[in-house]
Amino acid sequence: MIRHDALAALPVRTALPALEAALDGPGRAVLCAPPGTGKTTLVPLVLAGLIGPGGAGAGSGTRRRVVVAEPRRIAARAAARRMAWLLGEKPGGSVGFTVRGERVVGRGTVVEVVTTGVLLQRLQRDPELGGVDVVILDECHERHLDADTVAAFLLDVRATLRPDLRLVAASATTDAEGWARLLGDAPVVEARGVTHPLEVVWAPPARPVRPPHGMRVDPALLAHLATVVRRALAERAGDVLVFLPGVGEIGRVAALLGSPGDLGASVLQVHGRAPAAVQDAVLAGPGDGERRVVLATSVAESSLTVPGVRVVVDSGLAREPRTDHARGLSALTTVRASQATGRQRAGRAGREAPGAVYRCWDEAEDARLPRFPAPEIKVADLAAFALQAACWGDPDASGLALLDAPPAGALAAARTVLAAIGAVDADGRVTGRGVRMSRLGLHPRLARALLDGAAEVGARRTAEVVALLSEEPPRAYGDDLAAAWRTAKRGGDGYAARWRQEARRLASALPSGPDGAARGDDDGGGSGDGGGGHGLPDDTVVGVVAAYAFPERIARARGGGAFLMVSGTGAELTDGSGLRDAPWLAVAVADRPATAASARVRLAAVVDEDTARAAAARLLVSGQEVRWEDGDVVAREVTRLGAVELSGRPLRNPAPARVRAALLEGLRREGPDSLLRWTRDARGLRERLAFLHRVLGAPWPDVSDTALLDGAENWLEPELSRARRRADLARVEAGDALRRLLPWASGEAARLDELAPERLRVPSGSRVRVDYGGEQPVLAVKLQELFGLTTTPTVAGVPVLVHLLSPAGRPAAVTADLASFWRDGYRAVRAELRGRYPRHPWPENPTEAPATRRLNERR
Repeated sequence: MIRHDALAALPVRTALPALEAALDGPGRAVLCAPPGTGKTTLVPLVLAGLIGPGGAGAGSGTRRRVVVAEPRRIAARAAARRMAWLLGEKPGGSVGFTVRGERVVGRGTVVEVVTTGVLLQRLQRDPELGGVDVVILDECHERHLDADTVAAFLLDVRATLRPDLRLVAASATTDAEGWARLLGDAPVVEARGVTHPLEVVWAPPARPVRPPHGMRVDPALLAHLATVVRRALAERAGDVLVFLPGVGEIGRVAALLGSPGDLGASVLQVHGRAPAAVQDAVLAGPGDGERRVVLATSVAESSLTVPGVRVVVDSGLAREPRTDHARGLSALTTVRASQATGRQRAGRAGREAPGAVYRCWDEAEDARLPRFPAPEIKVADLAAFALQAACWGDPDASGLALLDAPPAGALAAARTVLAAIGAVDADGRVTGRGVRMSRLGLHPRLARALLDGAAEVGARRTAEVVALLSEEPPRAYGDDLAAAWRTAKRGGDGYAARWRQEARRLASALPSGPDGAARGDDDGGGSGDGGGGHGLPDDTVVGVVAAYAFPERIARARGGGAFLMVSGTGAELTDGSGLRDAPWLAVAVADRPATAASARVRLAAVVDEDTARAAAARLLVSGQEVRWEDGDVVAREVTRLGAVELSGRPLRNPAPARVRAALLEGLRREGPDSLLRWTRDARGLRERLAFLHRVLGAPWPDVSDTALLDGAENWLEPELSRARRRADLARVEAGDALRRLLPWASGEAARLDELAPERLRVPSGSRVRVDYGGEQPVLAVKLQELFGLTTTPTVAGVPVLVHLLSPAGRPAAVTADLASFWRDGYRAVRAELRGRYPRHPWPENPTEAPATRRLNERR
């Protein structure tokens, strides 16, 4: 029986006429509706014709097949169950759902809720989406990468294959302009939610807490959150919804809250890994008058509506993906939640009645938070996206309609990974192997491990290890991947149950043929594991599969729990790790704090050198290496696995060109000043040439380090090509070499001493050296030697800066205008120094006195 009362109470019904008009017209629309208004449940039922637009009565006779794409499995299941309940049915009737590893649909299903990942797979197999009339992209404001990709593919399909396909981008926020433009200036339809008063309570910790880094959250903040939850229970009525960044923090806060008896409320945990029974209990609402504390990740921000909530406690933290492309490390990291996220979370407290939000940060901080969360395409590993784009026929994604273009560097790194695992060819086009990888529902790295590992060590065991890698095991399982595998096999927790289901799915998905292991029993009737490697111990199997998945993270021990990955990144184990004595590791999970030199290993498997060589074969190189190392030329014959040296021996007669290149590298690193022989005259010549280049330009040469090294053949030959080591460079006279750069061909070289003389003659007859090392040439001379000189000396038309010295050679004054100094400054200098140096002349009129280097008596 259709639940008409519940349907009629959903506020989105007022927007349905405008939405249907938009779909009957341009065929596309953006629907903005706050969480709890029915955009996820009522809209699909109306568009499918299952119920009337007002939420009452049966729908029109016209049935449309509607596909609703949700970003999370938990949201897809919950939406389908809710819609089925509204129709008085069970999932699998008029409404069904499909998520990875689970499909509940029937012959009469007209509304199917799927994850965006499932929809991507369908589009790749059937771009026309035969039989589908409407696609709704729900929660598009969250900017998940799969959702952005699905939107781009659907727009491509509408433009080329299915102009009749109706598209709805549904958002829980009113920031819809970007989506409207992307959908070709689609109409924006807004639905108003029922709003209740919401009180904001600022509840920062009494003492400063450490900011999050990596996955770590300060335990002091978690303890404060538990305190705020107790405060909220005491001050307010209704259930309390607590937003935390991840599953680990949910578990720790649950432990801090204690037993339901002491707390006066039951504690429920909602996240993507939670068992279906727990999810159902949360969504069913409060029962028997018992209050609830619901600890949730971001899944409860907009994808799910939790009934009975009157209070929200917000940690102010969220998890976002981050990728270090240079080091090949990808991980979730804890960040400050955006202002938009904070508004979404707070709104959960006012859906059904007046509520309150306790924000665990200072009010002054709120304005400094980012306005919106970062789009996943800007920060995530793009290997899976690049593979989808290649399978779609657009390897560089240039033809896809995306709200944000993928960063060029990240996309290039992703395509390099795909080429290395054989998913694309040299031109970026997808291979047959790449198509098979894309259909496994795995990251391309794990797809490679599944296909190649199955052929080497067997299908079943490979599938089990890959399933372990596809969802990181709980920290309690430890950092040893083999031990975690054994724990999962005998475990009875929720993770173990999900792991078994995924392992079965992967084993059944393995194809037969050269890129996958044939399924079936082995010849000996032993393990029943398709493929080879039946006699290998489990620890070896784990290492092989992990190495195939992450070849750049294969690492060799350096001692003391430190390792060097073949990518060149250092890695360290925790002090208590049982892997510290392993000679080689395949690192499955690692993160690198922003201030750390090495990555922290969180999950790894022991491997041997043969496995390392096989898994990272493309990084295995042997040859001659001549380079600048530790301050000199080092020539060796080496075999390397990426950055890890496997063997090496001295090279007696390295190629001269390679030696020259190594010497040039040394000059770049340490600078010509450090390696060549520079006399005072040589340094002076370089400064004079630099001055003339700065003032007059060509043909006077640029003698900066960069210019000298870029044009080494013009001044350092033949000495550079004859040199074999640092000591040879130290014998090169830099001044003689620099003279090769003088403009001899034009004849200007002969004017060097005229334009930038090494010394200037002053009135006393002395020839005083000019210092060209600064921005302005400097002439440092005793004051008495300039008597009678009223004009400032110049070089190349530039006045020199005169440093006037006392008879003892100490600075007395600085001037760039001698006439002004004699007129205005000399009197003060004379008054100060004549008593100190009475034997030297101090005439009242220095412009008419003879210049001298002598004392009064000697004169």
